[in-house]
Amino acid sequence: MRVVFDASTVVGAALKADGIPRQALLAARESHTILLSNAVYAEIGEVLARPKFARVLTEERRLEILELLAAAAIWIEPTDRIRDCRDDKDNKYLELAAAGGAEAIVTSDDDLLILDPWRHIRILGARDFLATLPP
Repeated sequence: MRVVFDASTVVGAALKADGIPRQALLAARESHTILLSNAVYAEIGEVLARPKFARVLTEERRLEILELLAAAAIWIEPTDRIRDCRDDKDNKYLELAAAGGAEAIVTSDDDLLILDPWRHIRILGARDFLATLPP
C-alpha cells in the first residue's frame, strides 16, 4: 500500500514515542510505501521546527523523525494542481496522493478527513489506518 502522511500526524509521531501516530508511521515504514514530495517534506520540517515544539522536541529528535520518514519514502513530484480541499495549503497532500497512486492519506486534519474517500483514496486518522492493517 502506498501511503501519504501529513504534517499533523508526523508531529504527533515526533511528540509521543509510544503514541498512535508513531505506531502508524512505523507500521507504514515496515510494510508499506511512504510517499513524499519536496513540498510535503518542507512543510513537515517547518512545522517540526516551530518554537512551540522546541521545549519538547530536541533538534536530534526532530532530525530522527524526518529521517524515519524520508529514509523509507519514494519521492514524487506532482505536476497536476488540485484544489479540492477547503484549506488550500492541504492540497499538496492530495496532489502527492494522486501522483503517487496512494491508497491512503493519514492525517488528523479535519480539512482532509472530511474528504474521505477522495478519488478512491482513503483519508484516515492514524488509529483508523492501523485498524486497516492485518494483525
